Amino acid sequence: MSLLRPFDPAFPIERQLLLDAAPVALVNPFTLDKADEPAFLEAWRTDAAFMKMQPGFISTQLHRAIGESPTYLNYAVWESTAAFRAAFGHPEFRRSLSAYPASAVASPHLFQKVAVPGVCVA
Repeated sequence: MSLLRPFDPAFPIERQLLLDAAPVALVNPFTLDKADEPAFLEAWRTDAAFMKMQPGFISTQLHRAIGESPTYLNYAVWESTAAFRAAFGHPEFRRSLSAYPASAVASPHLFQKVAVPGVCVA
């Protein structure tokens, strides 16, 4: 992958990985050139298969933006930042990033659910 761009430059993924939280949701938007979509989807499929085998993985879903823009959003749920940190730092995963097309830009960020009375529960 050519670039990891922070979703929130004030608190990039590297800083988030130092914290302990559970459970967490990874939200990772990707932008890329339209011609690179098949290569992107294959690289993402391979990474998702690897992540599914990692301890603490719960689920993942890939979404494509409506329209002609080749923008994707990966949403993955993990038991904890510790579990995600281990998978994200795994040498096999780190090597797999080179399979992504050069145009791909990812912006990974971790989130926790928030309870809003009468609307959603944590």
